[in-house]
Amino acid sequence: MKILQVKRKTTYEKRHTVKMGELTAKVTYIKKYLFGLPIKTLHKYRETYYGEVKDCKDCMLFV
Repeated sequence: MKILQVKRKTTYEKRHTVKMGELTAKVTYIKKYLFGLPIKTLHKYRETYYGEVKDCKDCMLFV
């Protein structure tokens, strides 16, 4: 078992933007793990409808 690992996981999430409203986007999280337990999220980005990759800071999580 490795002590430190970096893993990437992709999920579908409902997001809300001011211009487009609600959208379902593929969001990828890159996390750092210590002994298999997540420590912190290093980066979070999403893929748009047109295939662009954008940072998740410009849209809010729609709950």
